[in-house]
Amino acid sequence: MMKYFSIAFTSVMTSVMAILLFSNALAHHNSPESLEARVAAVGTLNIDGGSAGVGVATNDADSAAPETGETVYNTNCATCHAGGIAGAPILGEVDDWEERIEQGMDSLVEHAILGFTGSFGVMPPKGGNTALNDNAVTAAVQFMINQVE
Repeated sequence: MMKYFSIAFTSVMTSVMAILLFSNALAHHNSPESLEARVAAVGTLNIDGGSAGVGVATNDADSAAPETGETVYNTNCATCHAGGIAGAPILGEVDDWEERIEQGMDSLVEHAILGFTGSFGVMPPKGGNTALNDNAVTAAVQFMINQVE
């Protein structure tokens, strides 16, 4: 009888120890320090040639576009507009832009900022880079229009 009690007691103690160890590990996993370590940035994005940081403007109303329309186009818009991806009008192709330009600059800028789904394709809001401010998007649209006028 003592043999069975010893085996049962050992089994229970092993289970208790496993639970305690697991709960301790789980408590550490949910600690603020552990959470910070898991979601910490692994680096920075440098697309403007500077020493560090992101080379695009934020959505701050007071911030001006730090780049020219051509620079914004090259770093954000050319991916689609150089080759017509997703129906994007190709830079410099008059036929692609003619109907769009007839809608007016305000309409083009609105579609570029807010996004647009038309019969020819899709324009994601701010070309998919929501960190761009409205001034930067407007400058890029103006640059593209200037290439066909």
